[in-house]
Amino acid sequence: MKKNALINAELSYVIATLGHTDEITICDAGLPIPDESQRIDLALIPGVPSFIETVKAVLGEMQIEGVIMAEEFKSVSPEHHAALITLIEQEQQACGKTIRIDYVPHDAFKVHTQNSKAVVRTGECTPYANVIFQSGVVF
Repeated sequence: MKKNALINAELSYVIATLGHTDEITICDAGLPIPDESQRIDLALIPGVPSFIETVKAVLGEMQIEGVIMAEEFKSVSPEHHAALITLIEQEQQACGKTIRIDYVPHDAFKVHTQNSKAVVRTGECTPYANVIFQSGVVF
């Protein structure tokens, strides 16, 4: 369910049409995107937009109740992982609800992206900077 204003029309539309438990993926520039998934390509040049900037914009619009990340994210890109965890903790505080976090091997993560209504490609070039958000409800 949508929460606020987002300028990108395609991304805003996808978020506005999410139902409870629907998923979207936000990924780095290198994650393979399944042919069956809607692709929202925001990447301009390496690093633009960043993974964290994109996550912030999405969290400003989308109510989430679950998060899926690759296990490798923690050890290979700890700074980006910590920044994402901080944003999720802030979101929990803001909405007053617990957000479940699950970790899976990267290969399983890539397969799971096939369940996403959309995959949002950023310009991020940090390994494993990918997340799947599961839509929650605002009530």
